[in-house]
Amino acid sequence: MTNTPFTTTQTGTPVPSDAHSLTSGADGATALHDRYLVEKLAQFNRERIPERIVHAKGGGAFGEFVVTEDVSAYTQAAVFQPGARTETLQRFSSVAGEQGSPDTWRDVRGFSVKFYTTEGNYDIVGNNTPVFFIRDGIKFPDFIHSQKRLPGSGLRDADMQWDFWTLSPESAHQVTYLMGDRGLPRSWREMPGFGSHTYQWINAAGERFWVKYHFTSNQGNVEMEGSEAELIAGADADYYRRDLYEAIEAGSFPSWDVHVQVMPYEDAKTYRFNPFDLTKVWPHADYPLIKVGTHTLNRNPQNFFAEIEQAAFSPANTVPGIDISPDKMLMARVFSYPDAQRYRVGTNYNQIPVNAPHAAPVHNYSQDGAQRHGFNAPSTPVYAPNSLGGPVADEARAGVGSWESDGELTRAAATLHAEDDDFGQAGTLYREVFDDAAKARFLETITGAVGGVQSLAIRERAIQYWTNVDANLGAALRIALEAAPLAADEPGVTSEPAHS
Repeated sequence: MTNTPFTTTQTGTPVPSDAHSLTSGADGATALHDRYLVEKLAQFNRERIPERIVHAKGGGAFGEFVVTEDVSAYTQAAVFQPGARTETLQRFSSVAGEQGSPDTWRDVRGFSVKFYTTEGNYDIVGNNTPVFFIRDGIKFPDFIHSQKRLPGSGLRDADMQWDFWTLSPESAHQVTYLMGDRGLPRSWREMPGFGSHTYQWINAAGERFWVKYHFTSNQGNVEMEGSEAELIAGADADYYRRDLYEAIEAGSFPSWDVHVQVMPYEDAKTYRFNPFDLTKVWPHADYPLIKVGTHTLNRNPQNFFAEIEQAAFSPANTVPGIDISPDKMLMARVFSYPDAQRYRVGTNYNQIPVNAPHAAPVHNYSQDGAQRHGFNAPSTPVYAPNSLGGPVADEARAGVGSWESDGELTRAAATLHAEDDDFGQAGTLYREVFDDAAKARFLETITGAVGGVQSLAIRERAIQYWTNVDANLGAALRIALEAAPLAADEPGVTSEPAHS
């Protein structure tokens, strides 16, 4: 007993009891001045922070990224130089579900990596698909609202979901991924990851390149059937989270080979697809994968809340040699993500250990704010410019990227290139990537998903949506729906509408 620590208040004072409140006699009123009781209940009432509006349910682990190749011709970023080893944090997630939702609902999976580099933290915030549902950030709140819950009943609604999708034809490519096998991965370990957006790399000579990130699972890409996903959802809502944790605890460390597609800067101006459109891919035949290194997860968090729930990722976190592109969704996310973290976690969220740089110093003039626990020395000036030896900006070292632009402010869709349209790449994915068995599963899935739509007008638009992707697919969907009209619970589709 002499080695057992005694219980204290948050300020280190020993407490008189863990089990009994201070009362007026054994059966009397509780005394408000029982300081530990008040502190304990007040702390308990504030244990939760707001869940993420998107990607609320997830899990993660720590690891290491090792560069095995030489891509220094494309970027000066220290994290991607030959032989570099960088500590990482990975978070996986579901997009639409709330904190308690089952892991195996059909959904896109978040795939976010934080690199604790020697030049500051670099975040790649992506998904297990190379594209997204929309190409302009102004539609993002509407898209998420359409996939969440009705304000009146609090229920998800297939009509709302398909109403948005069919009125947003740019969604077709991503919905084809979602309704295909990619929507139900066997585990987080057995799925790919993508930066999805186009980013900019800058080399030591100042030359610029456009890049896309690909994380290829060394465990293979493995999916599950819809019926199995439903059974697991009822039996183990934390199936993916448990799988990742137990694999790492057992010493079976999952890994991904990291590749990039590199597009010369000038190619972007005339490439057949707009390379900054998040709903499009760059075919590998045009820009093949170039290996960079391997990312391995080898350590579970010691405290899930402190290290995973409070983890804050943002595409605004770039480092010298890496910058953003004219992707409209990316530019919106650069604002939106840090703003969301300041609300969710707090003004000084980057001072929390899991978010603070692990391998780079921090020097700036930020001051005060709630939960501030890092601070400058008393002699450090709190303003810039100053003549007192405070930190100074270094634009040359930062290597800020840019791109050529007409400069005229306008509200318009992204520039259309030679082969740009909303349904073309979705049709290619369906016809040329899916095999016959995957096509059959796909038809079964979209029949169940569209079958939940009650509005005949929206249902008809959904049939036309898939006809635009592939005429034969649309015809087959019409026949399947006529055979099972207004059926909400088809095999392979969860009782909730398919998430996005």
